[in-house]
Amino acid sequence: MPHDIPEPQVGRAKSTDPNPATSSPDKRLFNTVELRLFRYTAVLFSLVALATLIGIIVWSFGWIVNAFYNLLLSLSLAGILALVLHPVVEFLERRLRLPHLLAIILLLLIFFVAISGLIFLLVPVLVSQAIQLMTVLPDILASWQARFSSHFPELSTMISNRMESSDGGEESQPVVKDPGKVIMSSLGVLAGISFVPLFLFFTLLSGNLLRGKASELLSIFHNPTRQKVLYFMDVFVGYVSAFFQGQLIIAVSMGILYALSFTLIGLKFGVLVGLVLGLLNIVPFLGTLIGLLVVLPMAYFQPDGGIELLLLTGLVFAAVQLVESWLLTPKIMANHSGLHPALVVISLFFWGTALSGIIGMVLAVPLTAFFVAIWSEIKTSLKRSLSNREARS
Repeated sequence: MPHDIPEPQVGRAKSTDPNPATSSPDKRLFNTVELRLFRYTAVLFSLVALATLIGIIVWSFGWIVNAFYNLLLSLSLAGILALVLHPVVEFLERRLRLPHLLAIILLLLIFFVAISGLIFLLVPVLVSQAIQLMTVLPDILASWQARFSSHFPELSTMISNRMESSDGGEESQPVVKDPGKVIMSSLGVLAGISFVPLFLFFTLLSGNLLRGKASELLSIFHNPTRQKVLYFMDVFVGYVSAFFQGQLIIAVSMGILYALSFTLIGLKFGVLVGLVLGLLNIVPFLGTLIGLLVVLPMAYFQPDGGIELLLLTGLVFAAVQLVESWLLTPKIMANHSGLHPALVVISLFFWGTALSGIIGMVLAVPLTAFFVAIWSEIKTSLKRSLSNREARS
């Protein structure tokens, strides 16, 4: 009986190895270490590109601010005043049942009459003290130099030698190299500030219509993108409004405390110096830092001054700073910015340099708080996406 011989199965032989990956050679171009290295290189390149892009944007923004400084200064002042005064307009409309236009006109009349009254009351004192200061300033500087030379002769000699060597025997140059340019720049600043009331009126008149216009302009984007942009706009406006509404009250309060305290301890030009330092505190810490550098030497070197007046002036700075830190800021600001004091100082220098001057320093805190809020929102979105991905896996 013939046996059935199985036909050979050509081309259909199957491997008996249950794991084909181990029997076939690895055909990947790169191993795990190389892939990880490529991934890290891509991340590093992306970070460098992002930092470069941010630097270009900041530089371009600073150039635009420098080129249109007078216009942006007047618009910034008008916008800040509008954010501060807008709640008052809403209060007049709600309580007195006034039309929107009439409420704005009444508010501007009261505001400018109050400013004019303060100027009428304070300007004679400030002008007289400023004239006296300009009159005695050369003598004060000469007495400071004499006392400094008597107390620190070696350091004074070294500074004098350095200044003489830097002059190089050349003839003294005028302090102002281009008086015409300085005069035109000053006139431009004054002209820009003169438009502040007009810009303020139209900004208050627009009211909440600006947000509607912004929403209309963003209608070309998808609804989630438009809502996110509008959310960040509301966050920025909220930070700016809360910051300046509180900081103006704090600055005026500190100016009054400084002026009264300096006058009581017998510091010359106390009203002028106190009010100026208080208003400078619209930019956080600016008035205090300038006051410590300028007022303490004034207290020590004035004719009836000395160690006692110096200590009293230092106590005034400490007392006013404690009142500001422990009473005014917690009650008025309620920690709206949420920024660490060190970050506030760093932001002042950064934005003051990036935006070329006082505009950057004034907007430093709200801008930094705004970017911190954006970063917090980005972190929240990343955490939410990672948690959703882990839940799906």
